Amino acid sequence: MRILQLHSDFIEYQPTRKEIATAEETEMKPVKLDDIVVLFTCVEKGDNETTADRAVKEVVKSLKNIGARRIIIYPYAHLSTSLAPPREALKILKEMEKNAREADLEVHRAPFGWTKAFNIKVKGHPLAEQSKVIEAEGAEEKEVVSKALKAEEKLVSHWYIFQLDGQLIPMDEYSFTKNSEFEKFKKYEVSKARAAQQTPPHVTLMKRLTIADYEPGSDPGNMRYYPKGRLIKSLLEQFVSQKVKEYGGVEVETPIMYDFEHPSLASYLDRFPARQYVVKSEDKDLFLRFSACFGQFLMAKDIQLSYKHLPFRLYELTKYSFRREKSGEVSGLRRLRAFTMPDCHAFCRNLDQAKEEALKRFKLSLDVLEGIGLTKDDYQLAVRFTKQFYDENKEFLKSIVNMFGRPSLAEVWDERFFYFTFKWEFNFVDNLDKASALSTDQIDVENAERYGITYVDEDDTRQFPIILHNSPSGAIERCIYALLEKAYKTQKQGGRPHLPVWLSPTQVRLIPLNPTHNSYADNLADELEESRIRVDIDDRDETVSKRIRSAEREWIPYIAVIGEKEASSGILQIRDRASGSMRNMSPEELKAEVSSKTQGKPYQPLSLPRNLTKHPQFPG
Repeated sequence: MRILQLHSDFIEYQPTRKEIATAEETEMKPVKLDDIVVLFTCVEKGDNETTADRAVKEVVKSLKNIGARRIIIYPYAHLSTSLAPPREALKILKEMEKNAREADLEVHRAPFGWTKAFNIKVKGHPLAEQSKVIEAEGAEEKEVVSKALKAEEKLVSHWYIFQLDGQLIPMDEYSFTKNSEFEKFKKYEVSKARAAQQTPPHVTLMKRLTIADYEPGSDPGNMRYYPKGRLIKSLLEQFVSQKVKEYGGVEVETPIMYDFEHPSLASYLDRFPARQYVVKSEDKDLFLRFSACFGQFLMAKDIQLSYKHLPFRLYELTKYSFRREKSGEVSGLRRLRAFTMPDCHAFCRNLDQAKEEALKRFKLSLDVLEGIGLTKDDYQLAVRFTKQFYDENKEFLKSIVNMFGRPSLAEVWDERFFYFTFKWEFNFVDNLDKASALSTDQIDVENAERYGITYVDEDDTRQFPIILHNSPSGAIERCIYALLEKAYKTQKQGGRPHLPVWLSPTQVRLIPLNPTHNSYADNLADELEESRIRVDIDDRDETVSKRIRSAEREWIPYIAVIGEKEASSGILQIRDRASGSMRNMSPEELKAEVSSKTQGKPYQPLSLPRNLTKHPQFPG
């Protein structure tokens, strides 16, 4: 059973039509309930009356923490793909209702089997949003859950605002009036409510732009990428790898699956908060990697390192890493179960060298995100550390926050449980006020010894290095998510949504006025392609206005209609998406402008044929 629990000012719903023949009888009239805890509840295969009893006990426990006793059980099948049969689900929901009444709660239940229109306003306190997974008694373990993940759920965190002067200010003493996005990020982090109850805007956009879609033939969180999406993804992969190599990363490749029983891996698994996929092979249980750490550390163990080689930087772009995220948290490109992660580990001589290297990598990450198309205004900084690390390294932490240029959210632990003493993250806050980590780095003080990674110091003794774990961009898929969500924000604010020119699948669209101008358009396209510009031709038998609207809908950065005037004069009238203006430009001027916006970025040719008459119709 899965429950999304929302402490709400109100919920207002109205049944609109029956979804199943066995739907409960109800009146099709609006219902409004004020000051209520809404339990969006999904009954899964294997759930029973015991599950219903355990669910109510869990809810009662959490209600005590928020001082509420009024609930509505709201059937909500969208939290899982493994649904119980309707009759069984209704029986269990009624059992929940009965148990809740016996627990002295005021209980309401929305009708089962109906499509319902609803409005809801969720309260703003940290415990207002919670998700629960209630396993049926006797159910088989479906996933391997590390001790770190279990500990993370119980870990007590102290939250502060880290100011530019290095001081930690309690959150309730800080004014968020000048930065509403920072306040949204704070609420999201403190509440730890990860499930989204609405479709994120980027999901609609990724489908309409034929970038990506869910793959119904796979596990949830494993996506399909259409030609345009594969082009965008490939360019991002190339760009991030290029930046890491310029920084000094040495690229390697490692396996995607590892033995649970390997002594180093077994203990590391319990220090990393992630759920694993399990694969059986002959007499071994293997897990699919959730980062490049395993392979790179096993490789580093066999490399002969001297203090002269440090810091030594290993890099891999993992295709793919896997995490068995909760199904209610899997959401478009924001949170996946299979993702592409640029992962760079630096092996450092000591903490002083590690801190110096961490500052370089912080700058690298800022540069990478800026190159992708995100500015510092688009994301928030979080720093996480033990109290001891803060006391001993305050100036270093202050340097990190000052490089960012704004106060950051600080999570402080009394003691270290994880393998790192410090980590930072850049977090993007989307249009549903959900935050997602992009770039990150960690100072790891455990794994060198765990894996037997050593270097020879000046005095010929063997020492364990400090290891830094950096992804300068975060998952490549999440970068696309952030760009699409940013475009949607631009549209909401009255602007024109767009992708950066270097990532636009088509950078220039030529629209011949009629077939007699196709030849000129072809020659012009050849000329533009020689300058590494992706250009296509809309030669379809449609009106010019319809073809322009189609190009606008695809977010094409530059659109040119080719008629007799353009063919004879060589001057193009360009629709510039970024500025929303019409401009007269020669081909040379157009080439120069596109080149200026793509300078230093990787290039790939069109992912589809040049002529739109040869394009198949992809879902979207």
